[in-house]
Amino acid sequence: MAKQQSFADKAAKAAAIPGKKCLKCGSIKQSILYVSSEPSKNGSIRFNHRRVQVCKCNEKEIYA
Repeated sequence: MAKQQSFADKAAKAAAIPGKKCLKCGSIKQSILYVSSEPSKNGSIRFNHRRVQVCKCNEKEIYA
């Protein structure tokens, strides 16, 4: 039989936000997928995908 889980256990699990804290501002960094378009060697457009950590310090630079 499965272990019974109380409401307090469920609420504690939902409140635990995954991620690391920023050393400058103290907010939690969120990982997002940053997609930028760049011209390729043959003249067509290529999409560059990379993961970026965003917090309050650098969100204006990334979202601008």
